[in-house]
Amino acid sequence: VQLQASGGGLVQAGGSLRLSCAASGGTVSRYNMGWFRQAPGKERDFVASMRWTGSTHYADSVKGRFTVSRDNAKNTVYLEMNMLKPEDTAVYYCAADTPPVAVLSAVRQLSSYNYWGQGTEVTVSS
Repeated sequence: VQLQASGGGLVQAGGSLRLSCAASGGTVSRYNMGWFRQAPGKERDFVASMRWTGSTHYADSVKGRFTVSRDNAKNTVYLEMNMLKPEDTAVYYCAADTPPVAVLSAVRQLSSYNYWGQGTEVTVSS
């Protein structure tokens, strides 16, 4: 499975961006798909996920502002980011968990994912 993340850029606080994660060699609707981010000097943290069932999970810091979705026809997962804050500045990574773990809490763990995209950088200016 190969994942290609795109859509990052520079945006002012309060603005919006939509990140895309296009998959090849696999089918996103059969996987748990996750979004993580890593700010400079910090660990990679969970942002959001969509399980193969379609259920979604979010980090508390983005709940209500970010939305993860999936387009099965395009084999692509999206992360819609609204009301962006400077603290959202990071490199964003998409990841695939296959075969998908059954434990719900596992979607928040880096170790659950075995395929990773290259990352796309998001910078939010104040």
